[in-house]
This record gives sequence, C-alpha cells and structure tokens, in this order.
Amino acid sequence: MGLRPRTLALVLVAAAVCPSTPLVVLGMPELHAACRAAIAALREARPDALVVVGGGEATRSYEAGAAGTLRPWGVDRTAGDGKPVLPLSLTVARLLLGDDAPQGLQSVAFDAATRDCLALGERLGGSGDRVALLVMADGSACLSPRAPGRHDEAAGPYQEGIAKAVATGEPAALAALDPAEADRLWVSGRAALQVLAGAAGGRTFQGRLLAETAPYGVGYLAGAWLS
Repeated sequence: MGLRPRTLALVLVAAAVCPSTPLVVLGMPELHAACRAAIAALREARPDALVVVGGGEATRSYEAGAAGTLRPWGVDRTAGDGKPVLPLSLTVARLLLGDDAPQGLQSVAFDAATRDCLALGERLGGSGDRVALLVMADGSACLSPRAPGRHDEAAGPYQEGIAKAVATGEPAALAALDPAEADRLWVSGRAALQVLAGAAGGRTFQGRLLAETAPYGVGYLAGAWLS
C-alpha cells in the first residue's frame, strides 16, 4: 500500500532535491550525476522509508509501486508496475531511482497554498520513524529571453534564493517563498519545496548544492540535506 500522509509519523533525516524535467534522465549527464549523488546521500542516511514528493495537478498519494511513463513527452520510458498514473515529477523520480522503489509517492498540487504544503510536510516529517525525502522541483522558467516563460528580471533573484536555501539547509527560506510570485515566474517546484520546509520541522540541515544550471532559461538544481 502507498503511504498515507494523514497517518504518517516520521522524522526527517535527509532530503534530496532534483529537477522534475525528463531531461535529467534523457540527457544532461552532469546534472544526472549530481542527482544520483544526492540520492546516494539519502541512502547513506539509512532511513526507514524513502518518500518521493513532486508537483502534480492535485495533491494525492500513490501506491508505492505505481507506474509512470514519459510517452506523452515522446519517449518510450516507463517505471513502476501497471497502468501509468504518476505525474511527470514522480515518474522522473522513479526513473532516477531505478530498481529501488520508494516506500511512498506523494504529489502536491502546483497551486497548493503555502499553509497546506507546510501541513503536508509536517505530517510527512513529524516524529517517530526515520524518513528521507526525494523532492522533485524545477525552478523558474523565466530566466532568459529563450525561456519558455516571459523573461523577468525578478526570476534571477528568486532562483538564487532557492539555490541558497538548498545549499545552506535552511527550510525557513523555502517556507517564505511567495506563491503568487512563483506562479508569475513559472516556478513549478515551489509547492514541493514548501512540503520539504514543512517536513524539516523548524530544524536546519547540512546543505550541499551539487549542481545548478539553467538551459534555455529554466532553473534546475540538485542538492542534499543531511541531519
């Protein structure tokens, strides 16, 4: 059975942040290697459970073995068992994890309110068993004139704030992300990052920023938090 957020009582021992773009499994070898290093750091923390969190159209949990596919994006790559039901973010996570299935798969609505994201994170990272989170989150898609979104000078500082929070293991900075500005700047990973902030329970972590890049004006980064 998939993990049900309302009944989880877990303590966050480690987290990894990786992009949810298919490019991280189809190309971009340096970013892919950084994501693999971040995931390896999760395993080194010896958690009792690995939970994946990523953006989706709705907030919901999935069975641990649920499948996802990249076929809608023109690539015949599938992970998991049965009919593909996972959103892109969780599909990319399953592909990054390879044969290591997580114990929980949780999507959070892209437009979820900050308070709801933090509350979900608190349920995922309260107290008790040791859990590691793999957080799938893209940054701004407005970082250059070539970006999918309209280029916005505010995108750079917003993206830098996210990168600094990941690098320093500071959840308060993620909790403070403004949803309206994130929406304007096409920051699709904002909600997932705020779930991580809620799971941290007010604690700071040892942060490591392993990679940061912005091809075509879209911000991608990989990092790890260790307790």
